[in-house]
Amino acid sequence: MRRKALILAYAGSHEHRYNHHMILKPIGVNDRAGASALIGRKVMWRTPTGRKMFGKILRTHGNKGEVKAYFKPGLPGQALGDYVEIL
Repeated sequence: MRRKALILAYAGSHEHRYNHHMILKPIGVNDRAGASALIGRKVMWRTPTGRKMFGKILRTHGNKGEVKAYFKPGLPGQALGDYVEIL
């Protein structure tokens, strides 16, 4: 069974946004240990037209189970609030 994750935001600060880096919240993961088990896994987002865009989980983000993923090319803004599949 594939796990899903919610796309929360682009990574970055108030002054700079990194378009290739996204913050994801995996469903059912609530701590750093669970998130660290996902490092290195591939993620896939489907566009509304059906195109698949792939990325990779790089590291954890905070202590609540969020992770940072890298996409090339970067995801468009319409992906925010949508779900990705963790492969």
